[in-house]
Amino acid sequence: MLPGLKIGDGLTRHPFDAAFGVRTSGLVAGRHLKSGHTHDRHNTAYFGVAPSVFQGLMRRWRKSGPAWAMEKFTFVDVGAGMGRTMLLASELPFKAVTGVELYPGLARIARKNLALWRGAGRERTPASIVCRDAVEFRWPPGPCLAFLFNPFGAVVMRRLLMALAKTFRERAEELDILYVNNEQESVLKEQKGFVRVFEGEVKRSKADAIADHRIMANQPEGEYASSNAESCSIWRFMG
Repeated sequence: MLPGLKIGDGLTRHPFDAAFGVRTSGLVAGRHLKSGHTHDRHNTAYFGVAPSVFQGLMRRWRKSGPAWAMEKFTFVDVGAGMGRTMLLASELPFKAVTGVELYPGLARIARKNLALWRGAGRERTPASIVCRDAVEFRWPPGPCLAFLFNPFGAVVMRRLLMALAKTFRERAEELDILYVNNEQESVLKEQKGFVRVFEGEVKRSKADAIADHRIMANQPEGEYASSNAESCSIWRFMG
């Protein structure tokens, strides 16, 4: 059991898990997510996105003028963790939903959550997860919508963006990025070919704000904090 996923570590169950019988709660510091990959030291932390933030950012994305209908896009959750974002995305009419997670333990939990979600009839779009480094991931053909909840630091972000630019420049297909808690915004600004189409705060619902504040308040070491909104951005690769 990873530190941060036990009651003794301050684990507080999010109402999302209580409502749907899944396991996506907890806060794991990046230093505990050791897979053996050289990128381990650049991990930030595991924490499930607030459902209201995901939904609010999706509304922003729809208004941003993507060139294709949602049904044409593959949704890719980069740093999927236990899969909360994937569960939410699978309720929408994407072409497919894929998660990419480096830490095997979190990927196993995500697979169990996806099976429960599917069994409950909530999965509208087929969803699956691969245990792999994001920089090494082979992106599926067609338009892609990448989701990042601040999964890693500048070094890995820079390498990922370079790989994405190379892949999508050759394909001439649309790539959009939804970036929550956008600490590496400056790295995106540096990478040629990406254009920002939105930047701003996306508010948590009252229920999500209360839940996330309670979770943060129960951390034994108190190293992370929560606010009533997340700083977010949307980027589009223009080649």
